[in-house]
Amino acid sequence: MGLGSVVSAAAAVSLATAALVAAPQVAARSASETALPSVALSQLPDEARKTYRLIHEGGPFPFRKDGVVFGNRERLLPARPRGQYHEYTVPTPRSRDRGARRIVCAGTRPAQPEACFYTSDHYASFSRIVD
Repeated sequence: MGLGSVVSAAAAVSLATAALVAAPQVAARSASETALPSVALSQLPDEARKTYRLIHEGGPFPFRKDGVVFGNRERLLPARPRGQYHEYTVPTPRSRDRGARRIVCAGTRPAQPEACFYTSDHYASFSRIVD
C-alpha cells in the first residue's frame, strides 16, 4: 500500500468517525423537536373536547382571543411558518380568567387543522391530540 493510499484510508476513517459521533446528536435534536406525547381526544377534559369540536365547526368561540396566531416561541411544537398555529382557550372551571389550558392547532385552514395539541400548563408542555 502506498503512502497516498494510507493517507486516504486514514482520512476516510476520520470522516466516518466524525459522522458517527455527530449522528446521535443530530438525531436527538430532530427527535426532540417533533416527538411529543399523544393524548386521545376521549381522555381530555369535557371542556377541551367541546373546544376541539368548536374548532372543527369554525366557532363561535367564547373568548375574544380564540383563534389568534400562536407564535410557538417555546419551540415545543414542530417548526412551521409564522401564522400556521392558532390557539384556543379551554375553559378551566372556577378560574377567574382564561386559565392555563389551551388547544393549539396547525394548518392554513383553521376549521380544518392538520394537527392539534393540548396544553394544561400554559405552553410548558404539549400533547398531540389523536381522535
